[in-house]
Amino acid sequence: MTAAAKLQKLLDAPGLISTPGVFDAMSARLVEQAGFDAAFMSGFMVSAVRIGEPDTGLISYSEMVDQGRNMCEATSIPIIGDGDTGFGNAINVKRTVQGYAHAGFACVMIEDQVSPKRCGHTLGKRVVSFSEAEQRLQAAVDARDELRDRGGDILIMARTDANGTDGMEEALRRCEMFRKVGVDITFLEAPKDEAEMRRYGAEIEGPKMANMVEQGTTPYLTPAELEEIGYKVAIWPAAMLLSGLKAMQETLQMIKSGNQQDLSKRLTFQELQALVGFPEYYDAEKRYAAE
Repeated sequence: MTAAAKLQKLLDAPGLISTPGVFDAMSARLVEQAGFDAAFMSGFMVSAVRIGEPDTGLISYSEMVDQGRNMCEATSIPIIGDGDTGFGNAINVKRTVQGYAHAGFACVMIEDQVSPKRCGHTLGKRVVSFSEAEQRLQAAVDARDELRDRGGDILIMARTDANGTDGMEEALRRCEMFRKVGVDITFLEAPKDEAEMRRYGAEIEGPKMANMVEQGTTPYLTPAELEEIGYKVAIWPAAMLLSGLKAMQETLQMIKSGNQQDLSKRLTFQELQALVGFPEYYDAEKRYAAE
């Protein structure tokens, strides 16, 4: 079963798909080992860990698809990939969809911001015109359909940031257009309150995604609350990196101060070896050992 087919099966089944944010192969593997059915590659988090820069369009298509390929190869669960604006015009969007499919992603998210884009929960967002957004997503859907004709597959998620620039009516209008174009999942970014979330849930058909960002614009709700509103997918894009960075800062302070380090709060070195696959490597090494 392809990654896209696995994700489609989850979309067709009852219940919310809880999807942690991942940023490298190890974080993706941890999500799978924790028992989650899917993961989300966040552009914000990849930009942070790969180039140490803000999510303002500084990271390139090739860097994103390379990081995603490592994640997809390290796991068997479907991963949704952040495709930003598609990295250019409608032709670039088609190449992005094709590249993400070849990297192993189950779904690619394409948004309607201008390029260079920025995180949906930060200042200075701007969106392209309605017609340009339509062309962008039409190109994405065409690329998906062309892939299927050649035996490939990927799903398309369409994101609008219009709520923060033009208001809720325009954001809903764009989501309706996305569905008419034929996208698989819609994503109305940064609703300001639960009432806006409920409008989106009630007025837009098809699978919808919620973005749970700590201290972000959108209310931070439980999975049960999100499902009741009408969401099918929920992502926690920053949760793992926020937790990991805090732990690393605390460890660095302990080392710098010369205090005795509390090793009980860390993985053991043996556990790390197991996570990266040393036991399997040793088994393979024995299998192929020369007589």
